Amino acid sequence: MMAPGGDGGAQAVAHAVIDAEGILISAEPAIDALNRRAGGALGEPLAVPQLATVVRLARRLGIVVSRSVTVADEDADITLWLRAQPEGGRVRLAASGWHEQRPWRPADDGEMQAARAEADWRWETDAGLRLTFLSLDAGPRYGFDALALLGQPLTALFTLEADGQGDLPILGALARRRPLDGQRARLKTSGRGVRLSAAIHRDGQGMFAGFVGTARMDEEGEPAGSAPVDGTALTATFTAGLDRALRTPLARIVASADSIQAQTDGPMLHDYTDYAADIATAGRHLLGLVDHLVELQAIEQPDFALRPEPIDLADVARRAAGLLAVRADSAGVRIARPGFEASGPAWGDFGRVLQILLNLIGNALRYSPHGEAVTVSVGQGDGCVCVRVADRGKGIAPADQMRIFEKFERVDPSEPGGNGLGLYIARRLARAMGGDLTVESAAGEGATFTLSLPER
Repeated sequence: MMAPGGDGGAQAVAHAVIDAEGILISAEPAIDALNRRAGGALGEPLAVPQLATVVRLARRLGIVVSRSVTVADEDADITLWLRAQPEGGRVRLAASGWHEQRPWRPADDGEMQAARAEADWRWETDAGLRLTFLSLDAGPRYGFDALALLGQPLTALFTLEADGQGDLPILGALARRRPLDGQRARLKTSGRGVRLSAAIHRDGQGMFAGFVGTARMDEEGEPAGSAPVDGTALTATFTAGLDRALRTPLARIVASADSIQAQTDGPMLHDYTDYAADIATAGRHLLGLVDHLVELQAIEQPDFALRPEPIDLADVARRAAGLLAVRADSAGVRIARPGFEASGPAWGDFGRVLQILLNLIGNALRYSPHGEAVTVSVGQGDGCVCVRVADRGKGIAPADQMRIFEKFERVDPSEPGGNGLGLYIARRLARAMGGDLTVESAAGEGATFTLSLPER
């Protein structure tokens, strides 16, 4: 079995034509061979269920339907992108992006059992790479709290290390949905080296659902390929690899979802456009996370510094409020911004200050009830100039007010929205400019974030 192009990953397009009765009239070799292996033939009903479903949907809706499907084919799965276009009583089908992958086998098959036998302990994640299982006996032996780490990102336990080509094997496994082998890492609690392997776990629909993995500890003193690193920092290699592996495919997903939502290929059912909008929102969220991780790598370097210049803090606040005016209107929230007569001469980096205020005002909009206002005001005193962003949301309990400025921390992780890095980055930037970022709040009474910078 081979996809178009002969290497299992080519982007060649294969075409077929299906009549009004679902009969395969003509097909180029790749689709014809796939259909024959499913028990079909030219002049008979299309035998591949995934292809037939897309064809029927396009015919019923009377519009072009494009989507990714995965077809079980002999000893491998084939993922491909389908485009079905109605033409009179027929449907013209185009299949591209053919990619072969081994089907997932249960984690307790012989291969995984052998891996477990050689491993020191086990770990598992969900599709978001959050830890869902850790061997309880491993924690006391290797210095971490297994129960406390459940639900945390994989990187809360491991500092991942690049291979000899500067790549992270886990990113390749994640992008290609293939088993992970040979990922070097260090435990953040002790710095001890560990080697990670994992099988792909899939849900009932065959979609990626996480990793089922094993960990084999390096011998004490065994070199791990690189010197111990600070467990709280992200390496440049990690963020560069993440950027390369995720930005382009995520941008394509967002663009495609936006196109579907805009109905550029013709009218669609409301449910489909809503679904496309959800996909685009999720894609933008992931792109934001990539941006934040790259930003995080930069600001945590020992030599990170900013060059403050004279700025008008009131002017930057007005600009930030203006940039978020459309979002505020969509949310039914008003932004009360400083008047044009207000000024706030300060020292700071214009771009970074704008970045901080966009984060603060954006957060305030997210938590403000419909019909309320977010107030942005400027003041001076004690040698500093301050911008205050106040909302009338649910507020922040005193016990959480320090925690929300830590990495990957949010007031309520169960709510949709940010990734827990925005406030951490904002405070680091504020302090790099000689200022600070603080919060005053009480549960149920809204919150006020204050950015202070040295007075000019």
